[in-house]
Amino acid sequence: MQLKFYPYNLELKNTFTISHGSRDVQPTLIVALSDRGFTGYGEATATSYYGVSVEKMQADILKIESLIAENILLEPEELWELTYPHLKENPFALCALDIAMHDLHGKRNQQPLYQLWGLNLKSIPLTNYTIGIDSVEQMVQKIKEFPWPLYKIKLGTEDDVAIVKELRKHTNSVFRVDANAAWTADQAVENAKALKELNVEFLEQPLKANDWEGMQKLYRESVLPLIADESCIEESDVEKCAGYFHGINIKLTKCGGLTPGKRMILKGKSLGLKVMVGCMTESTVGISAIAQLLPLLDYVDMDGGLLIKNDVADGVKVYDEKVHFPERNGTGVELYEK
Repeated sequence: MQLKFYPYNLELKNTFTISHGSRDVQPTLIVALSDRGFTGYGEATATSYYGVSVEKMQADILKIESLIAENILLEPEELWELTYPHLKENPFALCALDIAMHDLHGKRNQQPLYQLWGLNLKSIPLTNYTIGIDSVEQMVQKIKEFPWPLYKIKLGTEDDVAIVKELRKHTNSVFRVDANAAWTADQAVENAKALKELNVEFLEQPLKANDWEGMQKLYRESVLPLIADESCIEESDVEKCAGYFHGINIKLTKCGGLTPGKRMILKGKSLGLKVMVGCMTESTVGISAIAQLLPLLDYVDMDGGLLIKNDVADGVKVYDEKVHFPERNGTGVELYEK
C-alpha cells in the first residue's frame, strides 16, 4: 500500500461570500491510496471556520498509515470503523481517507461505485448553482454569466427579501435560499412568506444550529420547507432534525465521508425527511464522490467544480444542465497531474 498527499489551492472564479466570511482561494487535500496497481482518490477542503487545515489532515492520516496498510483489503466500511476512533476529532481527514478507500474499492472490483451499491442513474437530481453574498449588481451579473435552471442564493443581510426581489427580475429559474444561520425565527417566518411569492423552493438553515426552540416555532409557521445544514453535522443529528426540519443537507467532509453519509441518507429517508448532499467547494475529486449518491437524493448541491478556475481532476462533470459520468470505475476520478 502506498499513501500520497496532493495539496492544492483551488482558485475561485468569483470571491465567495457567505454570512461566515469571504474567500478567493480554497485550500484542499487530495489523498491517494494505491494498492495492487490501482489508485483511489479522496478529498476534503480545509476551512478555518471549522479549524481544519491541510497540514493537520495530513498529519492525522500519517499517524495511522500502518493501520491503513495492514487493512487495505477490507471493505471501505470496515476500514472506516477501524480508523474512526483515531480520526473522530478530524472528520475532514476521515472523509478524504474514506472517499479514497471507496474509489480504490470500486477500481479493484472494476465497477463504478454506484453500481457496486446496486444503484442506477435513471432518475437523479440536478445540482443548484450557488450565488454568494455580494452587491445586488454583482449577484445579477453572476446569474447572467451562468444561466442555470436552479440557483442557491446565499443570504444573511438586512435586505435579504429585497435582494431576491431584484434577482427575480432577471431570471425565471427556481431559487433555493441559504441563510447560513443568520436569521431569527420571527424574521424567518416573515421572510418565508415573501420568498414563497418569489418562487423560492426551500429555506436552508435559517436559524443558529442550536436554536431548537426557534426551529419549533418556525416549523409550525413557515410556508416554505426547511432544510438543516449546520444543525445536521453527524449521524446522531439526523434523528434530532425530524419534527424541526423537513429535510437535511449532508456534507461528507463534516460527517466523515461516504460511509456515514450513506447511512445518514437512509436514516433521513426512514424518518420521512427530504435528503440533500452538499459540497464544500471541492474539486472534481470530491464532487465525483457526491455524484455516486445521486440516485438516493432529493436535492444536491455539487457545484464545486463549476466555481473554481483550476480543477485538478477528470471525473464526474456538470455541464449542459446535466451530470456526465465518465466510463471509469470507482468514483471515476483521475488527477490531471501527479
